[in-house]
Amino acid sequence: MPPAGSGPRESVESLFRRHYGRLVSLLARVTGDPAQAEELAADVFCKLARPGAPHAESAPWLYRVALNAGLDALRSNTRRRRREEAAGAESLRTASGPTALDSLLAEERRERVRGILAEMKPRDAQLLLLRAEGLPYKELAAAVGVQPSSVGTLLVRAEAEFARRYRERYGEDL
Repeated sequence: MPPAGSGPRESVESLFRRHYGRLVSLLARVTGDPAQAEELAADVFCKLARPGAPHAESAPWLYRVALNAGLDALRSNTRRRRREEAAGAESLRTASGPTALDSLLAEERRERVRGILAEMKPRDAQLLLLRAEGLPYKELAAAVGVQPSSVGTLLVRAEAEFARRYRERYGEDL
């Protein structure tokens, strides 16, 4: 429940009902792990429920904190995966048919995209992920703390940077 005299502030419960599903979906796209996405989203709402959390502009705050948590988890997962690969802990299994191969190739592409996003400036990665989630420019601007009029330019630059890094690393277009 919002504190007394808080005006139009939403309760944590109301924010949870309105945004939890979307945050989980966004975080699942970032991390590639639906279970981890649910944990991260729950953590974000726990932070919101703490005393002193910003309730006045809670929706943008939720997306910003969730994306930061997702990108941190992505970086952590990427580092862990690299260590495992270097130690020889991960091996490729032979695919037994076109469906398995297609699935493997799709997962490899998602991992490539996640790797590039993990290396980009956080604001650029956040803009690309939130836009892919379907947020309008006004909500994008609020979530990353920029003017709505600059979102289009920032998105174009972020997309160009992503494409450049992808081509540089993998020698192919998306």
